[in-house]
Amino acid sequence: MVLQRNAKISIWGWAAPNEKITVRFLDTRYKTKANHNGEWSVIFKDLEAGGPHTMTIEASNSITLHDILIGDVWVCSGQSQMDINMQRVSPLYEEEIKNAGNDKIRYFVVPTVFNFQGPQQDLPSGKWESISQNNILSVSAIAYFFADELFQKYKVPIGMIRSSLGGSPAEAWMSEEALKEFPEHLEEALKHKDTAYIQGIQQADRNRIGSWYRRSFENDKGYQDPKAPWTEPEVDVSEWPVMKVPGYYSDGELGMTNGVIWFRKDVDLPPEFAGKPAKLNMGRIVDADSVFVNGVFVGSVGYQYPPRRYTVPENVLKSGVNTIVVRLISNMGKGGFVPDNPYELIVGNKTIDLKGEWHYHLGTQMEPLQGQTFFRWKPTGLFNGMIAPLTNYIVKGVLWYQGESNAGRPDEYARLFPALIQDWKNHWKQDELPFLFVQLHNFMETKDQPSDSYWARTREAQLKALELPNTGMAVAIDLGVWNDIHPLNKKDVAKRLALTAYKKVYHEEDVVLSPLYESMQVLGDSILITFTETGSGLIAKGGGELKYFAIASADMHFVWAKAKISGNKVIVWNDKIQKPVAVRYAWADNPEGANLYNKEGLPASPFRTDDWTYKNE
Repeated sequence: MVLQRNAKISIWGWAAPNEKITVRFLDTRYKTKANHNGEWSVIFKDLEAGGPHTMTIEASNSITLHDILIGDVWVCSGQSQMDINMQRVSPLYEEEIKNAGNDKIRYFVVPTVFNFQGPQQDLPSGKWESISQNNILSVSAIAYFFADELFQKYKVPIGMIRSSLGGSPAEAWMSEEALKEFPEHLEEALKHKDTAYIQGIQQADRNRIGSWYRRSFENDKGYQDPKAPWTEPEVDVSEWPVMKVPGYYSDGELGMTNGVIWFRKDVDLPPEFAGKPAKLNMGRIVDADSVFVNGVFVGSVGYQYPPRRYTVPENVLKSGVNTIVVRLISNMGKGGFVPDNPYELIVGNKTIDLKGEWHYHLGTQMEPLQGQTFFRWKPTGLFNGMIAPLTNYIVKGVLWYQGESNAGRPDEYARLFPALIQDWKNHWKQDELPFLFVQLHNFMETKDQPSDSYWARTREAQLKALELPNTGMAVAIDLGVWNDIHPLNKKDVAKRLALTAYKKVYHEEDVVLSPLYESMQVLGDSILITFTETGSGLIAKGGGELKYFAIASADMHFVWAKAKISGNKVIVWNDKIQKPVAVRYAWADNPEGANLYNKEGLPASPFRTDDWTYKNE
């Protein structure tokens, strides 16, 4: 494991009531006695970085812990962006993965458990591991890249504790005490203390979802004839209509049809490809899919977000016509193949593009399927099960990447998020606990005209959380992609978090972060915007004019504005607006082309001057 250096830390455990315990560590003997509940702890102070060391704990029995390092420990939490591992982002980081391996970086995964009865004292399982070729693919990409940045700079052991869960909202990570300021969430949390209530809903969900999938299989025309299922190459598809892939079949004749839709494409391959293994990339598919090549099943993904990367085994491909079949399941809403993703067959160093016309046919139409009730996302559950057991373990700080699941409620998130931060500081009993977070990246389609945006408001809520002491924010407005809520570029996210840590936690005064809005001043028919963190100066990245500034007069109708840099400030105007009152920058779900940066290469955070309460200290 890794213990936190230069701090007052606790080693704790359980024994028989009133049992005497001796802990031997670093040539020092610590004595204590368990209380009447069998709980005990000892305190170490100001440990110096280094190791490995050994610790022995003696009572009626003896436990010896080996290979203990002393360095900096970080808790990595949030939702799926923190979950995403090196396997998922591997197309971008083949060299980094090949070269990964560092005994001085340790990684601990907190098991996914939720509990509504109250804060738990312990975890059901878990172990520390050194980063190696054996586990690198399963490690959180942000956690690994962040740890590597810190280790390369400071050369001290780094411990990363990942306690995160995809899809989780902030209220799931908050204690019951913190939710007293949010009565609706507190009421829901109290309701879920009734295990019979939860079990009843879970059983109803299982019955309903199981019935839907069973009926979709039984009624699927593709499996009606067991001698000629539509997975087989011999099926006659001459009467099947065609559509272009990628794209959404819902935009065509089928419309908003849910159920099972089959897709087929024939690919002509030269003799030298016969029998060779291959990689099949099928982009992203909404919602679920099973894929077959020449009648052989090659893989399946059960929900819409992961990339479809399948392996075609040896002796499946043949010379001449090869048939690729996708059995697509649409649960609700639009279904199809997400654009701007790779759809290709890779054999050796040859790539065959699979975009273009595919035959399709409806297997069976179903009613929309209401999703299951995700109790693991309900208020207090994750805090009780995955955070409370950690709070005796003193850490250097917290990394947080979350917000997508609260983006539909940005005004509430503006209160929830700082309440969560303070809640964790209280439970760790570290008033100065550093809390570093990632502002939401860019996502979804761009818009031609200025408009309001829930994602922009959520970014603003995150920005305002900087009012709390010892917080820091990494801006990621340029690291996303429009068609994937899970962008692969996690290394640059981690680098920006590391920069934030250098300045906010390690107090490197010369480090520059992203420009942040500070104040505005109306100057006749223009507005002058002042920023902090301008570093060596502001620039329009890529040259040319600044983009994605909008301006409004008293009617608060925003139109695109012109903007130019003046020293470390920006002047914003529109020739048709004589009395401007407000400016917005990068105020959109996906402000593609927003190009205000500092010379250090960091993008300015999106902001608005209207309804603004944040004051930069």
